[in-house]
Amino acid sequence: MNGEIKIGIDPGVGGGIAWHITGCQPAAESMPDTPQELVNLLEGIQKDGDVRVYLEEVGGYAGGPGNTGSSMFTFGRNFGQLLGVCAALSIPVELVKPQRWQKALGLGTSSGLSKSQWKNKLKVRATQLYPNVKVTLKVADALLIHHAAQKGLI
Repeated sequence: MNGEIKIGIDPGVGGGIAWHITGCQPAAESMPDTPQELVNLLEGIQKDGDVRVYLEEVGGYAGGPGNTGSSMFTFGRNFGQLLGVCAALSIPVELVKPQRWQKALGLGTSSGLSKSQWKNKLKVRATQLYPNVKVTLKVADALLIHHAAQKGLI
């Protein structure tokens, strides 16, 4: 075993998972489509060391642009599945509010920016930190959460 592996997770369907195993390049993947695929991914990472998950804790609310009741239900279900899978695999989870990891990385706030502009800003920062990783909008937040955890900022 190589020590603790810190995994950053952006829990949305359009989110992702990022981690780094000692001696290997950082890795990032889009959120698995099924709970079983999530189990398989986390078990595979767990074989290389003790794992701790840093899971973005975001509040849900129904209504508003892009936040229908059904999308909030899906998000909540995915968040619960992540917690359940981690519990079943005995993986400790630290919930991290977006404002916490964003502040720790000096990213400022999304105030005055559209959602698209903000997400692209986060993608640019993740690409700067991890130039050898294929950074997409799905994995950018997870990479940044992972980075903040890896550096002991959160």
